[in-house]
Amino acid sequence: MTTKNLTLEHLVKPSKNTTTKAPVIIMLHGYGSNENDLFSFASELPEEYLIVSAKAPLSLMPYGNAWYEINFDADQNKFTNNEQAIASRKRILKFIDEVVEHYHADANKVTLLGFSQGAILSYAAALSAPQKVQRVIALSGYIDSEIFDKSFRDNSYKDLAIFASHGSVDQVIPVDWARKIKPFLTALNITHEYHEYPVGHGVCPQNFSDLKKWLLKTA
Repeated sequence: MTTKNLTLEHLVKPSKNTTTKAPVIIMLHGYGSNENDLFSFASELPEEYLIVSAKAPLSLMPYGNAWYEINFDADQNKFTNNEQAIASRKRILKFIDEVVEHYHADANKVTLLGFSQGAILSYAAALSAPQKVQRVIALSGYIDSEIFDKSFRDNSYKDLAIFASHGSVDQVIPVDWARKIKPFLTALNITHEYHEYPVGHGVCPQNFSDLKKWLLKTA
């Protein structure tokens, strides 16, 4: 089911849980993709979760969407539009509140599942407002603290847990960028796991199996 009545267009898979407020997984796709991409995982995730797959607000040509623009200079150095990234981070946090209210979800059991650019925004949203996000599954992304709330180091992260994974031969986001995640999160005393797999910019079956086990372990 696709709906447009909240801040972000999205797909929804209802929870099988009808007696209490359901835990929710909000999916954030990567650059150039759309809400259908990660939603393909929905049927393989535990049925008690409400699954919401959001569509990024920026349309790309000829197709696809993005959370923020990625540009290249004359020497092919890549840089991001941080203003757009911060705006998307704020939009995602507003969307979390809307999902909780609109779908009567459990505000204390919100998980962000992001891939690539969606993973980068998942870190930004969770570390900027950990009171709204309890868990993050960050696939093939990296931490960009330039798009965090400026006071993020003052936050308490005692209730936040993060699963991070990356391909060791990722041709889009270098694995060296991802390897900075562990020391960054350790310095903030954030409970986390970091995994690498012998793949490129994608999610292999072992990666998906491990994240499902982590979901059950941290529920």
